[in-house]
Amino acid sequence: MTQPALPTRAAVVIIGGGVMGASTAYHLAKRGVKDVVLLEREEFFGQGSTGRCAGGIRHQFSTSINIELSIRSLAMLRDFEAQTGQAIDIKLCGYLFLLSTPEQVAQFERNVALQNSHGVQSEILTVEQIARRVPLLNLDGIIGGSYYGGDGIADPSGVVNGYIAAAREHGASAYNGVTVTGIDVEDGAVTAVHTNHGSIQTSVVVNAAGPWSAPIAAMAGIDLPVTPERQQILVTTPMPTIPADFPFIIDFGQRLYFHREGGGLLTGMSVVGEPPTFEQTVNPDWTMGHMDAAMERLPIMETAGKLTEWAGLYEVTPDAHPIIGPLAEVRGFYAVTGFSGHGFMHGPIAGLLISEQILDGAAHTLDITALRAERFAEGQLITEFNVV
Repeated sequence: MTQPALPTRAAVVIIGGGVMGASTAYHLAKRGVKDVVLLEREEFFGQGSTGRCAGGIRHQFSTSINIELSIRSLAMLRDFEAQTGQAIDIKLCGYLFLLSTPEQVAQFERNVALQNSHGVQSEILTVEQIARRVPLLNLDGIIGGSYYGGDGIADPSGVVNGYIAAAREHGASAYNGVTVTGIDVEDGAVTAVHTNHGSIQTSVVVNAAGPWSAPIAAMAGIDLPVTPERQQILVTTPMPTIPADFPFIIDFGQRLYFHREGGGLLTGMSVVGEPPTFEQTVNPDWTMGHMDAAMERLPIMETAGKLTEWAGLYEVTPDAHPIIGPLAEVRGFYAVTGFSGHGFMHGPIAGLLISEQILDGAAHTLDITALRAERFAEGQLITEFNVV
């Protein structure tokens, strides 16, 4: 690969070429900031958490801020091709949550009421309604569910590369194969970013490094509460009997999920309780446990073969909400990270909001005061219940 020739100065340096970094670069460049520099250490953009996610996009959350992030972000995704020229294969197949305890049903009833109050017409379903909607499911142990037809899936690679191409058209620069090795701070302010291909003088740095956000923040002397959590996904061989209207299904109690992928299914089961790790190799023990659970819930899985499988990382905060905004310890240092498994779907609006903070001094499209990093020290956590 050709070694990049980095500029020696930039108005803004963005670290991380996934959906957060790409969206931020696009929205800054669209506002007229020409010397935006985006740095990605991988050979291609979106190869980190964004490229390894399930591609889900949903409104069904348990807090007002996450619901509002989704309302705005999914609207941007629906308009994405018109804005950037890039198709993202968006499919509003609906999200169906399967619930197995009275406590889950009670919580989801509260969630649906909150979603409805924000204009999201989600609904609680009975077991009989679920059986009619997806007759292929084994509903043993399921006592109810929630559903919204405006949720669905989209193409993560298309979103990242669409934003990168559009950012470049507006004058931004984006580089692959660049590893950040240090960040200079003088008199409490950012002054430079050092890489394996040279240094860039700058007064604004955006940390969009996803699971690697804490090590990047540590380079500036900041303790950022974001930890990496390994998750795995499997895609099956074609399954002709899967109907075209098959929704994104989540067995909430098991954090087990399925959605159509090509002619087969994409399926995963989130891991809970493992120590933080940057390891992204496939764990065969997980595969066995996952497939046992998947075949039990969706018996037709017994007829499927494994097409491919991979592991990726969530970027997790203590309350499963992101950090969006300036970090008080260092002037000019911003974070857009910690989305706890929901980053792809919230990437479009997050990039817009962080660009408003940089250029206007505050976000105005949406009040995101609740997402400031200081909430952890202040004990103002806003825990998300609908984490998968």
